[in-house]
Amino acid sequence: MKNLIFDSGPLINFAMNNSLHILERLKQQFKGDFLITKEVKKEIIDKPLTIRRFELEALQIKSLYDRKIIKLADITKKQVDELREKRNKFMSIANSIFTTKKKQIHLIDKGECAVLALSALMKSPYIVIDERTTRMLCENPENLRKLLQKKLHTQIKTDEKNYSYFKGFKVIRSTELAYIAYKKKLFDLKYPKVLEAMLYGLKYHGCSISEEEVKQIAKM
Repeated sequence: MKNLIFDSGPLINFAMNNSLHILERLKQQFKGDFLITKEVKKEIIDKPLTIRRFELEALQIKSLYDRKIIKLADITKKQVDELREKRNKFMSIANSIFTTKKKQIHLIDKGECAVLALSALMKSPYIVIDERTTRMLCENPENLRKLLQKKLHTQIKTDEKNYSYFKGFKVIRSTELAYIAYKKKLFDLKYPKVLEAMLYGLKYHGCSISEEEVKQIAKM
């Protein structure tokens, strides 16, 4: 695993759970880089630093960035242009892949698409994303179509050949990182239920994980 490419959600989630030190300890044992895109940096540092409600978490994440625990990818100007092109292509396909009789369904935004684009550009398939829609789009788009169809109570059509555009990505959630850190004994707290508590903390701050999954992981 050469790099991990982070979406904004998991970094914010660890910050809200006062657990960014866990990511820092994981990075110390990881042979590659923890990468973010400019879009993600804007979401987790630049913009929240201007909002009092989110300023503390932004400063904590900025500390990781300033110490290069997380960092922007070192790419050329030509690659920046290629990245932007790939990001826009992912946005175009993702947000037109499913349609009702009346409209196309908007699935994911610029930040998630930039993560996918950087992953494709650098040929680093491991992406850290907590949001369910992007994960399902990568792992099982047909199940996503069925889920949306049930949720929206309407028939949803798709061009299945576009499914292949999102294959090859390996999605890791913040809960999986927490589990790895726990197994590596990187937690400060040593109580028996600390892993379960951490998993629930991440769940309730935005990680898409079911109660059943939490219980299964906590028993592993």
